[in-house]
Amino acid sequence: MTDTATRTDTATTKVHLLGIRHHGPGSARSVVAALNAIRPSIVLVEAPADVQSALRWVGDPGLVPPVALLGYVVAEPARALFAPFAAFSPEWQAIAWANTNEIEVRAIDLPMANTFAGAAGGDDAAAELVADAAPPDPLRALALAAGDTDPERWWEDVIEHRGDGAPAFESVAEAMTAARDGTVTSMGEERREAHMRRAIRAAIKDGHESIAVVCGAWHVPALDVAAHAVKTDTATLRGLPKVKVAAAWVPWTHRRLTQASGYGAGVVSPGWYRHVFNHPGPDGVARFFVDAARVLRDRGLSASPDHLIGATRLADSLAAMRGRPRPGLAEVLDAADSVMGGLDLVRNELVVGDALGSVPEHAPQVPLARDLAKAQKTARLKPDAAVKTVEVDLRTPTGLRKSHLLHRLLALGVPWGVPEEGRGSSGTFRETWRVAWEPELSIRLVERSGYGTTVASAASARLIERGREASDLTGLISVLEAALFADLSDAVQPCVARLAERAANDPDIGELMDAVVPLANALRYGDVRGTDASSMRTVFDGIVVRILAGAAVACRQLDDDAAVVMVERLAGVQSALAVLGHPARERDFPAVLDQLASARNVHGLVQGRATRLLHDGGAWQTIDVEHRLSQALSPGTPPVVGAAFIEGFLAGSGTVLVHDADLLGVVDRWLSSLTPVAFDAVLVLLRRTFGGFEAAERRQMMTLLMGQMAARDVGFGTDVDPVRSAEALRTVRHLLGLAPADVTAAHDEVPA
Repeated sequence: MTDTATRTDTATTKVHLLGIRHHGPGSARSVVAALNAIRPSIVLVEAPADVQSALRWVGDPGLVPPVALLGYVVAEPARALFAPFAAFSPEWQAIAWANTNEIEVRAIDLPMANTFAGAAGGDDAAAELVADAAPPDPLRALALAAGDTDPERWWEDVIEHRGDGAPAFESVAEAMTAARDGTVTSMGEERREAHMRRAIRAAIKDGHESIAVVCGAWHVPALDVAAHAVKTDTATLRGLPKVKVAAAWVPWTHRRLTQASGYGAGVVSPGWYRHVFNHPGPDGVARFFVDAARVLRDRGLSASPDHLIGATRLADSLAAMRGRPRPGLAEVLDAADSVMGGLDLVRNELVVGDALGSVPEHAPQVPLARDLAKAQKTARLKPDAAVKTVEVDLRTPTGLRKSHLLHRLLALGVPWGVPEEGRGSSGTFRETWRVAWEPELSIRLVERSGYGTTVASAASARLIERGREASDLTGLISVLEAALFADLSDAVQPCVARLAERAANDPDIGELMDAVVPLANALRYGDVRGTDASSMRTVFDGIVVRILAGAAVACRQLDDDAAVVMVERLAGVQSALAVLGHPARERDFPAVLDQLASARNVHGLVQGRATRLLHDGGAWQTIDVEHRLSQALSPGTPPVVGAAFIEGFLAGSGTVLVHDADLLGVVDRWLSSLTPVAFDAVLVLLRRTFGGFEAAERRQMMTLLMGQMAARDVGFGTDVDPVRSAEALRTVRHLLGLAPADVTAAHDEVPA
């Protein structure tokens, strides 16, 4: 063995086992140093053997880490795994070194085809392929042996934070040999190591005299081919099941590297690791504080040169006090927090980071992902891991392309962007989106690739399928809206045809009323985007005719709950007609509302809302509304019915009473005329009605009512009993802690 690697000599072949920790910056520097010293004729890397063809792209200027190899079952794309790589990943550096030096590189781990066939799902496969499936925690055992209770800190001090990059592979191999002693190897791990040994033997058989093997440190003791029989490895790998798999490069993020479960790689501080890799040595800490100062200044916080000097000195002092050979992340963060502040910003921006990798168009990708990359360029919408707000102006060609792309992905089930309320309303030429590209969206693209090879064709096929599956008119119209927003004419026409069929045969007037609002919105957006929606307008007109013919019957004999739903439906129909300027809004629908406002077999809530809609729509003048309100609140009408009418008429807003003193007077006189028993019966309804008003509206009403009483010179409380009021005042004085007063004095305080 040499100082640079564990070496196994087989005849004239030298096999150098470079044991590393995945995504370790110190391990990555050591691997590069060892490869430069060894100059092997072939590099073998712990990666699934069936991603071999994808490795040649490492080093391409367009393939910028962090990226991941996405492996998936062709017949079941949902069964997939990500194998992430960062710039500080030892495997990435080894592959890049081999490609740069035109040296053959091979992936030697158990193929995904076998792992997927034997695993229940994607997460199981990821656990077997990406992680070292060691039963014990070797780092903890080694750290405890060295007298350190923190295995992460111990490993970083010994390997990752070493600035000289000097390889320590022989020491790592000896440590792992001791850690593996007495452990039981799982069947999955035995298969992986047997496959890697077979790949090493194949390289030897091919005549390579110097072989470098880059693998997880845990596997080093098991990869000595001379210590394992060929027959045993052959038996271990014989008859393994297979499935057809494919692999593609996808962008990854530093933030996703922090996740230790699912598809994540479990790197707690990827931004810090990248910094340690790029800036090894004693000046790395000072450079980190320079970057931290820049982040703080960009956010308007102060960070002077004195802060940088003080933080650097404090980090060195903390490392010495804690017995560490050099400052680690804990010391750097403690120093930054003490001297500079803004710890959350520093942690988020520099320790984790929002770095997002990129993949060249010509690299292995599913056709759908390749088309998306072209569409992103055309729309000038670059994927980014950070959450951003994008304002889209639909009047510009670029804005329209952005909107179409985001809506198509949304329809496809790839929510790169989520619509939000912004500066514009739903009826303007502006959209607001919250966009952020998450790595999971890449696997969604693979899953949806069966719908088509382009974003437009795949989204159309998906919407047509959803239209066929829609169980009601509202669901069908939501599909139609999505097709219109995404400018997918191939999906619009089938949805319109199905909508016309459902609307013509649906006997439920309530469902038709529910459908007119989203359908009107769809038509309005069609106008905004210049979409031909003539066939959809025909369907809308047909639905309106059926509503006009059946609304009066649908509103009869409703219970309280059904009446609540119906008043919202009536308001929705009027709103939809107003949005489109439909002719029925001027005469036909007001005629239906007029009938409902006066019908005896219609719930008071519906009567009141119909009256309000006639008032708001201008079909009834104030005198007509006052007459109907007086009739509904006359002594001959049961108080409960009158209260329901008031609730329906006011519709959660007291504005109409604030601006119309006559209507306010009608309501006031009705309330004043109620007997105590009747008032108790309607109190709950009245509290619900008036409690929904804004506080300012209630104050204005009180002011108006007090003004009316003052104008009429009518007081209140003229029949107050002086003896009872005196007792009440005595109680109030006691509650307020005031001196007691006699009955005579209390009587003098009673208002006239």
